[in-house]
Amino acid sequence: MADARRRHPGNLPGPWFVDMTCIDCDVSRQCAPWMFGTAGGQAVVVRQPASADEVRDATRALLACPTGSIGAIGQTLEPAGLFPEPIEGGVAYCGYTSRESFGANSYFVARAEGNLLVDSPRFVPPLVSHFEAKGGLALVLLTHRDDVADAERYATHFGARVVIHEDDQDAAPFATDILRDAEENELQPGLVALPAPGHTKGSVVYLLEQRFLFSGDSLYFSRGLGRLAAFRDATWYSWEEQARSLARLVGRRFEWVLPGHGNRAQGEPREWSRQLASLVESMQGAPAGSEW
Repeated sequence: MADARRRHPGNLPGPWFVDMTCIDCDVSRQCAPWMFGTAGGQAVVVRQPASADEVRDATRALLACPTGSIGAIGQTLEPAGLFPEPIEGGVAYCGYTSRESFGANSYFVARAEGNLLVDSPRFVPPLVSHFEAKGGLALVLLTHRDDVADAERYATHFGARVVIHEDDQDAAPFATDILRDAEENELQPGLVALPAPGHTKGSVVYLLEQRFLFSGDSLYFSRGLGRLAAFRDATWYSWEEQARSLARLVGRRFEWVLPGHGNRAQGEPREWSRQLASLVESMQGAPAGSEW
């Protein structure tokens, strides 16, 4: 729980605040961008909620925060049903991010072919109950080594198979389905795993129904730049390999970019292809910045 005694001095006065344990993972700004800004390398409240809808956004940020750094003094919160948060077509944002994955996003997908969990949130009763009510999990899809979090607990509880690339397998020795080399793999009808080395050697993106691109930390939509971007300063394996991996996505059809870090966004496939081509060109010349 957030500690009011450690309230960050950059917070706007009011009941909602961020304390000094914040790791500036960006989760709060994704849930309530109107409410949170930054000061001294941490998130702070720049506007207090003023309506029921805004309180729901703020409560989502509080629940999703991986470090419990958001507080609400004297407020009665109603967290039931806020997560998973529906996105579209059976895809939902899990919230409840884990400090182990630096607040990385994870997603639940309800499918007749078997439900999916893309990367892992914290193992918490509200999510477990929701997944149980939807029929459990068939596959846990890991995009790379950084965002494993509580994947093993979810897999064990639901008897789910776990997918990861062999080059990041040491981060998930419990994985059951190992992707190899650079070949794409169809895991279910309409679900394709595409190896994308760069951020890590074993990074993978998952393309679902030619509509949803689960991009891990290979690609995201930048609020600041207003376009697709990549994290230059958080590329642990090879920026050049990441450019080549993203180049292979140019021309692939998708409508949603659903990243591990950074903003998700919906767009027209041809526009995404244009932005990807432009991003790859900039990466191969003057590297893009690392703005989140």
